[in-house]
Amino acid sequence: MRKVVIFGVGLIGGSFALALRKADAVGEVVGFGRSETTLQQAQQLGIIDRIGLDVAAEVADADLVLLATPVGQMSEIMARIAPHLGAHTLVTDGGSTKSDVAREVYAQLGVKAAQFVPAHPIAGAEQSGAAAARADLYAGKKVVLTPLPENTPEAVARVQAAWQACGANIHRLTCAEHDAVFAAVSHLPHLLSFALVSRWIFAPQACQAACTRATASG
Repeated sequence: MRKVVIFGVGLIGGSFALALRKADAVGEVVGFGRSETTLQQAQQLGIIDRIGLDVAAEVADADLVLLATPVGQMSEIMARIAPHLGAHTLVTDGGSTKSDVAREVYAQLGVKAAQFVPAHPIAGAEQSGAAAARADLYAGKKVVLTPLPENTPEAVARVQAAWQACGANIHRLTCAEHDAVFAAVSHLPHLLSFALVSRWIFAPQACQAACTRATASG
């Protein structure tokens, strides 16, 4: 790819840029964000080549745009880039929910919705921000693509190739399937905790005392 534009150059967006650089899969990376300090840090760390100043000019000739902001901020960004997307430009994201992202794609991009291929990288770290970004964050990790019905096979293949260049293993689901699966996974620890507490509350007093002695530090 000749040019990638990233909105949000923290852990997710910054690691995407560094991984593409390591793979020699991108010529230039342009970053946008709300914090000038973060953008300057990202430039100093070699994550981005330039800080974006003109959204229209930067996205018009970009090969790929990554939205790596919180999901709640994506609608506003979509509205800003929609009028200026070049015919060749594709957009993807790093959001952890997909049905709501898809709704905003249709609402904000309209006829250009086919240029947006949603994605969810299953990777993270304890730290956040540009300083936490690293080139190997996605190596061997899963990235779930949730293509829209309007996406062409070529568009999906191009976005998939970008994530694969980062070292990711690609899986595909629909937006609805993705959200159902990850809702169940995220709720499971809470359900298990609730079941354990319930079992404790209704256990005989002698059992509670024995468990307390067994788990006490000593």
